[in-house]
Amino acid sequence: MSIEYDAVVAGSGPNGLAAAITLARAAYSVLVLEANSTIGGGARSAELTLPGFVHDVCSAVHPLAAGSPFFKTLPLERFGLTWIQPEIPLAHPLDDGTAACLHRDVDLTADSLGADARAYRRLMKPLARDWEKLATEFLQPMLHLPRHPIALARFGIPGLCPSTLLAKSLFKREPARALFAGIAAHSFLPLEAPVSSAFALVLGTAGHAVGWPIPSGGSQTIANALADHLAKLGGKIEINHCVENLDDLPKSRAVLLDVSPWQFVRIAGSKLPARYRRGLENFRHAPGIFKTDYALSAPLPWRAEACKCAGTIHLGGTLDEIAHVERQVARGEIPERPFVLVAQQSLFDETRAPRGQHTLWAYCHVPFGCKVDVSARMEAQIERFAPGFRDCILARHALNAVDLEKSNSNLAGGDISGGATNFAQLIARPILSPTPYRTPLPGVYLCSASTPPGGGVHGMCGYHAARAALKQILS
Repeated sequence: MSIEYDAVVAGSGPNGLAAAITLARAAYSVLVLEANSTIGGGARSAELTLPGFVHDVCSAVHPLAAGSPFFKTLPLERFGLTWIQPEIPLAHPLDDGTAACLHRDVDLTADSLGADARAYRRLMKPLARDWEKLATEFLQPMLHLPRHPIALARFGIPGLCPSTLLAKSLFKREPARALFAGIAAHSFLPLEAPVSSAFALVLGTAGHAVGWPIPSGGSQTIANALADHLAKLGGKIEINHCVENLDDLPKSRAVLLDVSPWQFVRIAGSKLPARYRRGLENFRHAPGIFKTDYALSAPLPWRAEACKCAGTIHLGGTLDEIAHVERQVARGEIPERPFVLVAQQSLFDETRAPRGQHTLWAYCHVPFGCKVDVSARMEAQIERFAPGFRDCILARHALNAVDLEKSNSNLAGGDISGGATNFAQLIARPILSPTPYRTPLPGVYLCSASTPPGGGVHGMCGYHAARAALKQILS
């Protein structure tokens, strides 16, 4: 390619597109290169099972997208993005046929938790009130001067705690403990690990402040809206262009890579200084996932009525059960009764399945790189809370951790987090620096989920990386 650009972005996931939009808004010419035949990275949708059934390939439910400070500055609704808010954002069923629920309203959630109402309200109400302040604080590198120190301290002090310790010290009854544990398990950390509570607080607070919405038509509409906005700004996207080497890129003043550190090591080769290269190679992976999409003949027959109105459902039972299986995964063991996350988008979005039929999106945590088919264990866990589930299955599409990497090279070993989210790797992501997006190579930046603030569809990694490039190279 002989055309020169101010910036080239490798990868068209939400972070790559966010980086490209940030640069294009500053009136720089931008080219995005995507290795796959479709854009979107982790925000894609496809007919994976049967014709007419639209499944989200990776991400499905988007509290951080709805609450993203960067996305809020974009006119994405003009380009077809519409958020759907399920009646209940999250339900967590228990074996007695009841379910603990996270409602948009903090007071409604608290009141549903009985004896733990006061403790829940005291914990979550100030955080929900401060969401706008907190979102700007934790959706950037941890090494920064806080603009809202009081709000951040109110979040950070409990957030540093292991979730088992915080939940058992705050809550007396199992429903509140289990609800908190299920949200904390999004960290992919053992629940006894420091900062695991931070994930429960961030996602729980987001649920109250902005909901846990789904995009009408599938997660692909997020990527499509970003891409259409980029095109309106003059940016270009080229698909089926895999970047194997930095020398393969067209000449530009800045290169932004929406790739993992391990991919960057491969792409940059001997150009990287030895010390920096070792740092990237030592960056630790998170556990992986096993994902299955289902075409269903009917809605799931949940025992708990609340689950029939919920967009997202956590299946793992009690806090102690979830803590046990997350410890197993961290040790490299495959749990017999895994923690399963499901989303039933077609209950709220009729575009997802033929009339009268439904989709189900589900995954469970497994050890990194796990090749074992755990479909039977996942389905037994769903059946535990929705007896008769298997009778509704028309077709299924399953991917183990290795298959996921083949579909998206950023998902190495099934790791959808871009690397472990322990305390050390939240601070040094992927290196210890106030500007971790910058690499030792002049004009080359990382903008993937392996940079702050980490995983999730929010675009903030790309936005911050592009801002760093604008400040250093393009200004």
